[in-house]
Amino acid sequence: MSDGFDRAPEQTRPLRAPPSSQDKIPQQNSESAMAKPQVVVAPVLMSKLSVNAPEFYPSGYSSNYTESYEDGCEDYPTLSEYVQDFLNHLTEQPGSFETEIEQFAETLNGCVTTDDALQELVELIYQQATSIPNFSYMGARLCNYLSHHLTISPQSGNFRQLLLQRCRTEYEVKDQAAKGDEVTRKRFHAFVLFLGELYLNLEIKGTNGQVTRADILQVGLRELLNALFSNPMDDNLICAVKLLKLTGSVLEDAWKEKGKMDMEEIIQRIENVVLDANCSRDVKQMLLKLVELRSSNWGRVHATSTYREATPENDPNYFMNEPTFYTSDGVPFTAADPDYQEKYQELLEREDFFPDYEENGTDLSGAGDPYLDDIDDEMDPEIEEAYEKFCLESELFDLEGHLILP
Repeated sequence: MSDGFDRAPEQTRPLRAPPSSQDKIPQQNSESAMAKPQVVVAPVLMSKLSVNAPEFYPSGYSSNYTESYEDGCEDYPTLSEYVQDFLNHLTEQPGSFETEIEQFAETLNGCVTTDDALQELVELIYQQATSIPNFSYMGARLCNYLSHHLTISPQSGNFRQLLLQRCRTEYEVKDQAAKGDEVTRKRFHAFVLFLGELYLNLEIKGTNGQVTRADILQVGLRELLNALFSNPMDDNLICAVKLLKLTGSVLEDAWKEKGKMDMEEIIQRIENVVLDANCSRDVKQMLLKLVELRSSNWGRVHATSTYREATPENDPNYFMNEPTFYTSDGVPFTAADPDYQEKYQELLEREDFFPDYEENGTDLSGAGDPYLDDIDDEMDPEIEEAYEKFCLESELFDLEGHLILP
């Protein structure tokens, strides 16, 4: 017992004791230990953690919004600071959009009461969506929500109208931007992709309640593609590929409904760029992959193809779906063989090979097992002789193999 008590403090000490410390612990005799057992209490390690410690945030993370957004914009010196804080919050935590956008819109309805305030709101969202690449999609969703839920509608235009006016300002300098310096082109590309997200996410409700996309954005995207292909630098072409991957299927469907062949013209232009432009090999590969994607209907699979009867002409895996059989010589024959259907039909007509069973093994025919019914009751003479010999020998020995004496 003394050894156990001696070791217990050693295991619980926060600092390693010197080797001689064991000698300093007084030894207890067995009688005193049994009379008055000593309980060794392990020292409590003090933690530096505290329930009152400030909340941890990664470096560069702004926690101001999460601490004060519930109180609205009253805790912010200006409206722009409140909006910018919310935009930064969405950038860092995009999953909070659904849970917090309604309250944000309600707060804006109480704070955005002038034309200048609405203009400032549009500019802040536009700058965030075009300066932070990962925010273009979220910015488009935010614009769509605010366009339907902001109540202010001054004479200068409502939220959606002011947003489109801001985009038009950038759109009008597209030709100069596409051939500008690297910084100018980078800013232009961010605008192009944001406009693509707006085209997909900005919903316009008609008088009859139907929801449509903004046709003006469709026209604008077509002209932006022209500007990019007219200046076939690598970054311009990469931007065009991104835009078409994002919106190509929707644009082509919309153009086809109007009887337009705009996508055919774009694909032809891409093929000309691949042949003539002095772009890099990697960019040419991207363009060719885009043409291939479009030829596969932008990777979409129509639901009607699921219910179409499979044939060797429309299903490349048709023969793989059919069973494989073997001839008497062990040669396999499949649906690809000319005589397959004829041989397969012969097998189906031979009912003795395919008894009527459910999946659980229940006989549906009402008869016994056709395989067992066909078995002849008579044994082969050689097998019968061996069986009789086995029975005779079995009678002479017990279960443990001992000879049974009469």
